[in-house]
Formats: sequence, structure tokens, C-alpha cells
Amino acid sequence: MDQSSIGEAHGPDAEPATADSGRRSFLRTSGLTALGAMLGMAIPFERHLPAGLLPVAFAQDAGTDFMKDKDGLTVLGDRPLNAETPAHLLDDDITPYKHLFVRMNGLVPQTALDANAEGWTLTIDGEVDTPLKLTIDELKSRFENVSSRLVIECGGNGRAFFQPGTSGNQWTMGAVGCPEWTGVRLADVLKEAGVKQTAVYTGHYGNDVHLSGDTEKVVISRGVPIEKALEEDAIIAWALNGEPLPALHGFPLRLIVPGYPASVSQKYLNRIWVRDKVHDGAKMTGDSYRLPAYPVAPGTEVPEEDMVILTEMPVKSVVTFPETGASVKANTATEVRGQAWCGKGDVAAVHISTDFGQTWQEARLDPAPNRFAWQRWRADVTLPQHGYYEVWARATDGDGISQPPLSPGWNPRGYANNIQHRIALIAEA
Repeated sequence: MDQSSIGEAHGPDAEPATADSGRRSFLRTSGLTALGAMLGMAIPFERHLPAGLLPVAFAQDAGTDFMKDKDGLTVLGDRPLNAETPAHLLDDDITPYKHLFVRMNGLVPQTALDANAEGWTLTIDGEVDTPLKLTIDELKSRFENVSSRLVIECGGNGRAFFQPGTSGNQWTMGAVGCPEWTGVRLADVLKEAGVKQTAVYTGHYGNDVHLSGDTEKVVISRGVPIEKALEEDAIIAWALNGEPLPALHGFPLRLIVPGYPASVSQKYLNRIWVRDKVHDGAKMTGDSYRLPAYPVAPGTEVPEEDMVILTEMPVKSVVTFPETGASVKANTATEVRGQAWCGKGDVAAVHISTDFGQTWQEARLDPAPNRFAWQRWRADVTLPQHGYYEVWARATDGDGISQPPLSPGWNPRGYANNIQHRIALIAEA
């Protein structure tokens, strides 16, 4: 954005800040006059402040404003806003809004801030027989409405455990959740449009705002193979746990494509472009959400042509109870429980160890309420004497592939780490 357009964005028609409008007014208007009023002092170099850049004096407050209905999350960054959920807060079978992680790639758009979907349309075009432009009311009335519990997980979940470290948000175990999503099947909408035989991939678009403030720049536009898009599990969602999508999670529409990294589950969805080739939108090329096509030694520089797109997420589990560091009674049965999930669908088994992986006991594993929901597991453990113990959890998928004790498959951007989760327990006499 050039300086003239910055001036236009901060022009005299911007809404003035008042004591009542505060931070939210700033986020809506980005008015430089408003900034000075809110700070209570002049900003001598205000003309150099790039559009969309939040002054550091407001950064923490703005994150707090957005996060006011969240509870207990750990903020990893505020530009863009990213926050993960401690493992013990993932104990719900249906993840509540307050405990659902936040992964933003850009800035929340005005429509979401205002919770105003008036005039919103979703376009389906490209390699289809009949391009569609649907309002939300038309989506709701023309297609079967469905609700499913579906795991959504950032592709970089577990990145913090790679050695050597990689760039990006240093997620530990908490960039995951399993809310209930309500909407219509993506497959039903695509079939209504008539997918041509030339269709290869989808390309997803939303109206979120680039960090630069440049409205011409696409924040993120990823997609999936057409075969994945036509599976019955993917949803064009308008509700999370029975309520309209919150601003941070894609109001008024978003995709949920379970089993794949959450980056393909486009927020603020307004277009699905059916392509005759692999989509090449923002964060689809280079090493974004890509893995080496062959095993590499940690720290290896991998040529771009040797990187392949990350699709199915690996099998994974988390210990949600007790909280790590908890004290329990020695020689007394203690329940340990958690969640398990897999990008292929259902989890086959979960085992736990309390002796650093020397022996394993099988946990009781509940069936999934629907495909791609996480599954509750439970086990009773008895720690033989007072002292320090760790509980390790290991999930296994239907192909017999289990979580490793160490970070597997090092890659330059730290994706798809399914290292075993472990917590500490103190046994008291």
C-alpha cells in the first residue's frame, strides 16, 4: 500500500475514538487521529506508521480484547494473533469456544468484527458445469444441514519439539480442538455445481486482511485434492457448538476439512475455485505446509522441488487429566485420561507407560461419535512408591503406525510432529 492509500485509510471520515469505543474502535478504523487520542499524546512520526500495523502500546490490549472470552490459553504472538491451549484444558469431549486454539494468518476482517453477514455470498466456480453464487440463507435451505464433531489441528502443532528448531509459532501440544461444527457438506455443494472431469484441486479464499493492510494481497489460499473435497466429512460451516462462528474462527462461513492441516479449512470463506491443476495460492508453494519427499537429517536444506504437500495429519494423543505436576497417592489406583485422533479417521488403540516406555498398558478407548472426531481414552494406574513418575501416551492408527517417543520426520518448517505426549506425576506416600 502506497502512502496516498494509507492517507485515505486514515482520512477524515474515520470514526473518532471515544472513551467508550476504545480499542475496538481502533481496530475498526485504524485512524491516526484516534491513535493519538487513545494514547493521550501526539505521535510525531504517525505518517510513517504502515496501515494495519498495531502500535506496540496497544498490542497486548488488543490481544486481550480479542481473547476476552477465551480462558487459560497461552498467547504465542499478537501479529497475527496465535494462542494454544494447555493440555489439561482439552479434556472436554466437545471443545468449548473458550478453550479452542487461535491461529490467525492475517487480521480479522470488518465483517467478522461487526458480526454482520448481510449480503454475504459464497462463489463456486472454475471447473464446474454450473457456477454458483449462494447466500448463507440459500446454503441453509437448499442443502441438508449437518452437525459433526471434527478435530481441527494446526499443521505446526508440536513444532516446539523439533531439534534443531524451525521457524514459526512454537506450538507444543495445544494447537488442536474438537468442537461441533454445523453447516452443509462441501460435497453436496460441489455436486450441485457439477464438478467436471478436468477438476484436480480446490482453491479456497476468504476476506481476512493481510498484515500489511493491503486489501489486494491474499492472506492465505490453500486447497485440497478434489477427491478429498468430495468426501462426505468436509463441511461449509456457519456455527460452532450451536452458535454463529466467532470472529476469531471465521464468521460468517468457514471450511472444515478434517484429517488435513487446519490451514485448508479456510476462514471467512467467500469463494471455492475448482482448479484443473494443483492450487498455487498463497501458502501453497515453496515450503509452506510441505514436507521433504524423502527422509532428511535434521537441519538439512531441502530443495523446493523435493518438497511435497502435507495432507493427512499423523495419529496423535494427548493426556488431559491429571494436569502435569499433580500429586497422587502411591499404591492407589489413579485415573489417567485424554484424547486421541488421526488424520486417516479412527484411532485403533492407545497405550500408556509409567516407566519411561519400558512397559505399556492398553487404555480403554471410546469409539468416535463420528468419523474424524477425537476419541476419549482412559486408564487406571497405580504408582508403586513415592517419587517422580511420568505418564506417556501412545496412539496407534488402523495401519499399525504409532506415535514415536522422539520427534519424527524432521522438516524445515516443523510440520506434523506427533511425538508422544507425557506428563509428570508426583506420588506421595
